[in-house]
This record gives sequence, C-alpha cells and structure tokens, in this order.
Amino acid sequence: MTKQLRVAIIGAGPAGIYAGNILKNQHPDVTIDLFDSLPAPYGLIRYGVAPDHPRIKGIVNSLHEMLAEGSIRFYGNVTFGRDLTINDIRTHYHAVIFATGAIKDASLNIPGVDLDGSYGAADFVSWYDGHPDYPRTWPLNAERVAVLGNGNVALDVARVLAKHADDMLSTDIPANVYEGLKASPVTDVHVFGRRGPAQIKFTPIELRELGEVEDVDIVLYDEDFPEGWFNEDAEGVTNQHRVMARIIEGWRERQAERAADAPTASRRLHLHFFSSPVEILGTDGKVSGIKFERTALNPDGASVRGTGEFVEYPVEAVYRAIGYFGSELPDVPFDDKYGVIRNQGGRVVDASGAQQLGLYATGWIKRGPVGLIGHTKSDASETIENLLADIDLLVDPSNESTDALLAELTARGVEYTTWAGWLQLDAHERALGEADQSPVQRERVKVVARDEQVRISRA
Repeated sequence: MTKQLRVAIIGAGPAGIYAGNILKNQHPDVTIDLFDSLPAPYGLIRYGVAPDHPRIKGIVNSLHEMLAEGSIRFYGNVTFGRDLTINDIRTHYHAVIFATGAIKDASLNIPGVDLDGSYGAADFVSWYDGHPDYPRTWPLNAERVAVLGNGNVALDVARVLAKHADDMLSTDIPANVYEGLKASPVTDVHVFGRRGPAQIKFTPIELRELGEVEDVDIVLYDEDFPEGWFNEDAEGVTNQHRVMARIIEGWRERQAERAADAPTASRRLHLHFFSSPVEILGTDGKVSGIKFERTALNPDGASVRGTGEFVEYPVEAVYRAIGYFGSELPDVPFDDKYGVIRNQGGRVVDASGAQQLGLYATGWIKRGPVGLIGHTKSDASETIENLLADIDLLVDPSNESTDALLAELTARGVEYTTWAGWLQLDAHERALGEADQSPVQRERVKVVARDEQVRISRA
C-alpha cells in the first residue's frame, strides 16, 4: 500500500512548481500545498525575468497548466518564518521542500561600492519588474552608466537601461516603470566583464536580442579582440559559443561600416572585456567613474590574471550584476559562504552533515544561482527521488487538515491568497492591458502594490 503523503513547498517559482509536478506524478497519493511570500505565483518568471523577454515569459503557460490541474494548491502572501513556521510544517506535513531561490546581489568588495549611484542589479530588476516590496521609483539620472558582469542578468539590465521606454510598452511594465524609463537621460551604457569575448556566459538568444534594440548602437573595442580571439576548434567550445562568436563578429563588421558616418543612434551600448573592477570612483559621495585592471587569459584559456594596466571610465552610475545570493530561512541550516541551504542531493543537513529528516531543498537555494530555468527540472527530480526514498522514515503529521492550518493563518491576521484569487488578479491585469490607451497592444499591465494585489485576489 502506497503511503499517503502531505508535503509543503515554500516558493512558487519554477523550481517549486516543477518539484510539485514531479512529486504528484511519481507519487499520486500526495497532498501538496504551495506557499509563497508574494500574492501571485511564478516567482522568477514574474519578478526576475526582464519584461521584454516574451519567449522566457512564455514558460508561465506551462506552469499555469501544472497549477490549474488542481493537484497542487497555491497559497500566496504567506511568509515562511513569520506567518508559517517550521513547527506549523511539522504539525501539518510529512515533509517540506524549500524552493525560495535567490533574490539578493552577491557582494562586490571593492572601494566605493557604497557610493550614491552604486546599485545592486537585483534591486533594479525588482523595480522594473514591479516587485511589491521595492520602492516605486528609481533614480535614473545618469547619462553614462556602467554594468558589471558577463552573464544574462547584466545583459538584461544593460538592455533595459539603454532601451527607449516606448519600446517597452508592448510588455507588462507598470506605469511607474514606464514613466521612470521615459525620463532617463542615459546616452551610454557600458557593460564590463573580467573575461574575454570567447568566455562570456551569455546565451545566444540574450546576446542576439541586445543587437536588436531600436535606436541603440552596439560599440566594441579592438583591444578586446586579439588576433584569433575565437578558436572554434578549441577544447570545450560548444555550438552556442560558435553562434555567439558569429553574432559578435557581425556587430564588429557593422561597426566598421558605420565608422565613416556619424553615429546612427541616439544611445550606445558598449561591450568591454578583459576588465576587472578595482574601485568605484566618487566625488562628494556620488559615483563619478570606475577603475578597472586590464586582464589577460591564463594558459588554461578560461581563467584570467591581472596585467597591472589600469583604466578609468567616467560614469555617473554603476550596476553590479555579478550574481545572486540566497537568503537564510529561520530554523533551516544555511551556508553563509555559498548562499544556499545546507543539503546533500536536496536532503537538508546541518553543519555536521546530519540529515534533517523531512526538510528538502531544490532550485537556486539548493545549488546556487547558476544555470537556466530548465535546469530546475533535473534539480527537482533529484530532490523528489531522495524524498521518496525517505518515505518510510517521515513522521506522520499530528494534524492533517489544511482547513485547520488556514484557520490558524487567518487567526494570525494573514490575508492569504489562493489559485482562484490569482485567476482574478490575472484577469484584472489583462483587462488593464486591454483598456490601456497606448499605441501598441498590451497583453496585460502588472499591478504592483501588494495590498492591491491582495484586495483583487480576495474580492
């Protein structure tokens, strides 16, 4: 006889939803409750992916189908550690899977990082994606901006900064984000990475989209492209690398063609390589420039070393897009060095390596903020495999009533939202898009304020 399971999942982004879907497919006799601190589901897709990424945003369709099927129950606006405790979990569930991701910026320990005008990219992403827990305004007052990083987040940030606001109207950006971008005086966005152009961590789609931004010229620098800079026969070179090399070479050719003429665009997006930041420069407490050490490839063809040559660039703002870092959860073992829940194959362990039975992790909070969204599927599969292997060891909950738990949340003043509530909010945002008077058709306009999301969801 198959054991009936009750499992809670904390985090309603792709990692949490994939985990729930895999679990119910592998163990049909299971009750799954999915909790999130935000009133709406989808996590990273709704609040971490740039709004002008329709192909990635399309992942919502498959996530929607998984939740609409009804085997996974969604409860939003519930914060773990405040509204819902580890004791609640142990009382009502056999196990919990943490899928809380990573939303903070990794630290960059260089002088000047605390200057006015030095920003974490994650905070900027949360602003332009309309995250309810972030300020509604953003100080877009710089003409020259530096973005640090050679990953997809750096490209997203650079593209949004360089893009004209009117070209974002076809997306779901809230009105306050549109107005902020509209007022931006930016003319030049510089993206800096420590490695060379052959070692970039972008994806071809992200890179190609960068060159398709209206009224923005891509600018590259010859000193970053030594003779034979890309060897397609080198060890470890993938087809993705080859595609990106062709994209970059195409930009270089177009740049050479336009060199004889005046700049064709009102804004420029500069890509710099072999540049390691050493100091953010300031005047009167505000960012006024940034200093880099030029780097060179080591013989391994992957890592870089400093050359002792230093270069300064005048900028009025710096965005640090060097990676994300996970946040600690109350009463859950956490690795401060790597920003993840301590785990072995998704099984949560303490500092000594002892398993914390009934506690599991998946996604970025398990493996760190690396890899594409699709990687969370294999990640979740491993966690679910180990959870089911432990099934006979899991302690039966003393109270198996979801209604009892919801009553407790209500008694604590928690205005939780549900799947039915999300459908109401979804319809409301779509109606806002339909009613919008912009010259382009808008599928939806995102509601930002938490209390408004909750009100609409609970109406």
